[in-house]
Amino acid sequence: MYNIKSEIRAWLWMLVLILVLQAVPEPLSAEEIAPSQAQGGSLLWKMAAGYSTATTINTNVDMKISGLVARVSIRQEFRNEGSEWVEGIYVFPLPDRAAVDQMRLHIGDRFIEGEIRQKEQAKKEYEEAKRSGKKTSLVQQQRANLFTTSVANVAPGEKVVVEIEYLEDLRYENGRFSVRVPMTLTPRYISGQALPDKQGSGWAPDTDRVTDASLITPPQVTASRDHKVTLTADINAGMPLEIITSRYHPVSVVENGGRYTVSLDGPVVTMDHDFELVWEPVPSAEPRAMAFTETVEGKPFHLLMVMPPDQEETPPVTVPRETIFIIDTSGSMHGVSISQAKRAVHLAIKALKPGDLFNVIEFNTHTTALFPYSMQANSINIGNALSFVKQLQAEGGTEMRPALKLAMEARLQETHLRQIVFITDGSVGYEDEMFSMIEQKLGTARLFTVGIGSAPNSLFMRKAAESGRGSYTFVSALHEVREKMDALFKKLEHPQVTDIEVQWPSGVLVDAYPSTVPDLYLGEPVTIKARASGDFRPGDVVRISGNSVTGGWSTELALDGTAGSEGVAALWGRARIGELMDMERRGGNPEEMRADILETALTHHLVSKYTSLIAVDKTPVRPAGDPLSSEQVPNLMPYGQTTNAIFGFPATATNAPALRVMGLAWLLSALGLLAIIRGWRRRSYARYS
Repeated sequence: MYNIKSEIRAWLWMLVLILVLQAVPEPLSAEEIAPSQAQGGSLLWKMAAGYSTATTINTNVDMKISGLVARVSIRQEFRNEGSEWVEGIYVFPLPDRAAVDQMRLHIGDRFIEGEIRQKEQAKKEYEEAKRSGKKTSLVQQQRANLFTTSVANVAPGEKVVVEIEYLEDLRYENGRFSVRVPMTLTPRYISGQALPDKQGSGWAPDTDRVTDASLITPPQVTASRDHKVTLTADINAGMPLEIITSRYHPVSVVENGGRYTVSLDGPVVTMDHDFELVWEPVPSAEPRAMAFTETVEGKPFHLLMVMPPDQEETPPVTVPRETIFIIDTSGSMHGVSISQAKRAVHLAIKALKPGDLFNVIEFNTHTTALFPYSMQANSINIGNALSFVKQLQAEGGTEMRPALKLAMEARLQETHLRQIVFITDGSVGYEDEMFSMIEQKLGTARLFTVGIGSAPNSLFMRKAAESGRGSYTFVSALHEVREKMDALFKKLEHPQVTDIEVQWPSGVLVDAYPSTVPDLYLGEPVTIKARASGDFRPGDVVRISGNSVTGGWSTELALDGTAGSEGVAALWGRARIGELMDMERRGGNPEEMRADILETALTHHLVSKYTSLIAVDKTPVRPAGDPLSSEQVPNLMPYGQTTNAIFGFPATATNAPALRVMGLAWLLSALGLLAIIRGWRRRSYARYS
């Protein structure tokens, strides 16, 4: 007599195996894309080994750096290598504080200047031009650091160039200036219940937690001969420089009369790693303060940078600390990233001092804490922590909310200063949700973020640290882990300057951002963007003051006679838009916030949540009877990551509704087959019993 229960169990295990295999797609090569991953009517070419996208993209980056401002031009060259007319759609990252203000559409020797429009109007104009066969391009902001370029009616064999320009203020920290250019993006983890309708053509459905998921999840490939970049940078620092270097790319530097031209070594470089340029003034020229002005339509705009007290003036904190380390072990951290993260936590644990309390929390789909509560930093607990970290592996989804909640709601040790160190690539689609939770639940603690990997989500790193009254840093290569973590340890050990106030001269109305200056840590400057109602008088100064463990601190900066700098007004506009977006997220009146954002964006010609850049060639080029296919141009996977690691998890990279349908089909098929077999066996048993 056969055992029907055993048979059912066997069939169920087989079904589970089938579903798992269905959920794990194969990695894509440079020229291959699976039909199931083609979105929005992608134009695909059948090949012996699979399918190929017809549109490719090459990129050129040109940077002009003057004082504290960088103007960056990105030329995206779309080439249609197919035999049909196409629309190319390319999702690409930019710095999270980039003020995108210009776009040009190059067609042969001609170019069409882009114009700023309300987002809905720009989209309408683009669709009308696309339908009528005109060449057109649209630049939209999906997130503060994520944009989409669409270009329609590209003829077979044709090349069309879209040039985008943006402004960005430089980062200055620990005596170094730096600028970072994102080259690709780490796929964002999408969580929540799928919504019935889909806005975009990305691989993820829109969900109740990430309502724009389909707009921020472009296809990605593991390698490509077409995803290349050339880059040049012209630096006019206004001071002699001692060092100019790029952390992750080989560069050559040529000096000419105090100006420096930087270019990538080699003709082209693969777009799989963020580019970062760093330069240091000679020690005698390190600035303690800098001020720049631009007058637009009779209104002066100011960009100010002031350094707080240096390390010698601020002794280390003597109060015992409670440090909670949170380490991201999700699938997007697979490869080089998890090695960097584990090394960072290892060094941090080894740096703990007697009397400190600590805990380690790791998260992916699930959250696990090493200890039930923070423990003494003695040799036994440190040894257990190092063993715990050593065995961590990267797999699963990026459910960071439970981990952060656990750290922030842990039993508070009133005798200790709580500091949370969050180590992650930030590859989530629900950033705003996390910022709100941090602001609501952090209490008196401080949150420090460490961005890991070749292409971390800079928006999440910066905003989470700002919401957590902490600081952020990036670790993008294994060889720089010690340097970056040592700098973080110094910030943790030295008190921040708090309660910072800015006093402007009387008689002039000033609208300045940030409206509340955040706490500052060792090596970080006060940076302010301001619009004044009129000119300042000779001798006028701005006074900046704050508190530290050593007592009060203040400094003054003269406002008259400051250096002129193009782009200061646009940077003020970008800062104002960012603060208005935060106010909207915190419960501000949506209509009022939208009106203020629109007014600022249209005045300063900026792409925003509610505005886009549109360029239209007035002459139809596509014959009325010829069809137009749309395709998403894939991004290159970040260096050190694989599609198997990331896309092997349904929540991070597959269409959940589709998987559920496939799973149901397999289930019904298996149950039907099982019923047939059971019926046959019962008849056989009855026949021979």
